[in-house]
Amino acid sequence: MASDDKTSGITAALPFLPGNTFTDKTRTKYHRSHTLAYKNGYSIPSRPTVGIGGTRIPYNQLSEADLDELSNMHPSLTYGNSSTSAVPMVEFVPAHVSFDKKVLNFDAYFKQTVHESPDEYYRVRYVKVYYYLEDDSISVVEPPKENSGIPQGKLIKRHQIPCNDLGDCWHWKKLNLGIDVAFYGKIFHIYNCDDWTGEFLKSEGIELNPPEQPPADPYTQTRLKPPHTFHTPSDFDKLRQFIELDRKVLRFYCVWDDRDNMFGEIRPYILHYYLVDDTVEVCEVHEPNDGRDPFPVLLCRQRLPKERWNVPCKLQY
Repeated sequence: MASDDKTSGITAALPFLPGNTFTDKTRTKYHRSHTLAYKNGYSIPSRPTVGIGGTRIPYNQLSEADLDELSNMHPSLTYGNSSTSAVPMVEFVPAHVSFDKKVLNFDAYFKQTVHESPDEYYRVRYVKVYYYLEDDSISVVEPPKENSGIPQGKLIKRHQIPCNDLGDCWHWKKLNLGIDVAFYGKIFHIYNCDDWTGEFLKSEGIELNPPEQPPADPYTQTRLKPPHTFHTPSDFDKLRQFIELDRKVLRFYCVWDDRDNMFGEIRPYILHYYLVDDTVEVCEVHEPNDGRDPFPVLLCRQRLPKERWNVPCKLQY
């Protein structure tokens, strides 16, 4: 302890100039002061002190608010009063933050050749092309269809797709409606996009082509079932008419006025209308000693047309 006090006194007496400082050869401890102490079982952070020339200088204690103010401060290099027309500095925002969760959605299709099939030559498969603005990656997903018989889902996983042999990758500035894009030898035709994608491309100065209608898949058209047609049955269909109106007959009393002809007269008749099959029968009305032949009917039971000259005829072979 005496040697340490003597050394520190000599060092303090000399001026702080190069050549007047020397290290203590008898020093044996070179440990660093700890920054974490425990008191009553709790960890308490502590700041070390730095000694220069035997004098202990404490560290500059700054609060968190001061540190935040220093980190966000933009010093000006203009001397005197700054002009009011100076452009304010805009805080830099990286691309992975500004374009996070922003995806361009394009509708596309490609034609797949079908070999050794007499019913079809190709199929039209509809896909979704997703372009991720965060890292310029692209993925192609085909919405699954029930009972299609072909593998569907994610056709190309998300990654940067090269557009040529020089190592260049596809960029959103090269995408537009009504164009063909080639992903690993497969040609996709973009025919439409969603509203947000169209607004983003227009805001960046890209003139969008008009949307197109995709062609129909011929094989899917053949599998479509015809629309269901519903015919409301009539209240008097044949089966119901036979069951409910059997043995029900309408009776009408009528006369035949034949007085315009020679020896003509008014003769009474009874008309029967059979509801079961819509047939008509005209019966004679005989009186005692009327002098007429005792025929029971004038017109036998049959279907009677409304117009005499418009009777549907049936061909006989």
